[in-house]
Amino acid sequence: MAGKVKIFADSTCDLPSSWIEQYNIGIIPLYVVFGEESLRDGIDITPEQLYAKVDQIGSLPKTAAPSPSDFVAAFSPSIEQGEDILFLSISSDLSSTYQNARIAADELPEGRVTVFDSRNLSSGIGLLVMKAVHAAEEGASIPQIVDLLSRTVNEVECEFVIDTLEYLHKGGRCSGMQNIIGSLLKIRPVIKVVDGGMTPAYKVRGKKEKALDQMVQNAIAQVDNMDNDLIIVVHTMAEDEARYLQKELQEKTNARQVSISTAGCVICSHCGPHTVGLMYTKTPSI
Repeated sequence: MAGKVKIFADSTCDLPSSWIEQYNIGIIPLYVVFGEESLRDGIDITPEQLYAKVDQIGSLPKTAAPSPSDFVAAFSPSIEQGEDILFLSISSDLSSTYQNARIAADELPEGRVTVFDSRNLSSGIGLLVMKAVHAAEEGASIPQIVDLLSRTVNEVECEFVIDTLEYLHKGGRCSGMQNIIGSLLKIRPVIKVVDGGMTPAYKVRGKKEKALDQMVQNAIAQVDNMDNDLIIVVHTMAEDEARYLQKELQEKTNARQVSISTAGCVICSHCGPHTVGLMYTKTPSI
C-alpha cells in the first residue's frame, strides 16, 4: 500500500510562509554565495540583507543548487516516517537543482522519491506545488499527481517587470550600454518564462504603472482560458505595486483567489529590487 504523500519544493517556489506551514510543504533551500560564504536562501539571509550586502560590496552573489547530500538529509526523515515524496524543482534549464535531486533519489530506497521538473521559477513553481498539495489532500497517488502536473506545466503563465537593469547588467545579462540607455529612457523589460527558460517578452518605456497595466491587460485577454483557482502576484520589495496588481486582478478576472507573495533571495539576486511578477495557469487543453 502506498504511503502518505509529502510534497517538497525548493526555496525558489516563492510561496507565502503561512501556506508552507499550513500545508506542511517541505522546502529545500538553494544557496546565495558571496565569495567564500554560502548562505541558505531564506534561512541564513533575507532579501533585505542581500540587497544591503550587494550595495556594500558592489557585486552580485552567485547562486548554487542544494547538493545531493542536502536532499538526502531533507528527504530521509519523511521516508523513515513512511511518507512517499514528490519534489518539484526549479526548471532544469536554470539550475542543477533538478539533477541533484535525481541523484539523491537514486541513493534512497527505490520508488520513495519522485522528482518533477517544474520548467518554471518563482511562484510559477508555487502554483504547481499548490495543485500537488491539494491533489495529495484529496488522496491522489504520486503517479496521478505527476499526470496532473504534466498536463499543467506548459499552461503556467509567468511574467514579471524588472524595475532596474542594474542587476541584469551586474549578472552579465545585459551590456553596459544597454544598462545606460535603459536607465536614461526608463525602459522596463518584461521577462516571461517560456519552455523552461527566461526570455525578454517586451519592453515598456516610461512609468512603471504602464508596465503593470500591460501585465493586467495580458491577463484579462486570457480570462476565458484561465484556471480560476489562483493567481499569485510576487514581488521583491514592491508591496504597493503588488497590491495594485492584486486589486486590479480581483476586479477584472474571475479568480477565486489573488494572493501576494514575496520573492526569496535567489530570485531577488537575479532580478533586483522592486521587481513584480504575475503568475497563473491556463486550463489544460487535454
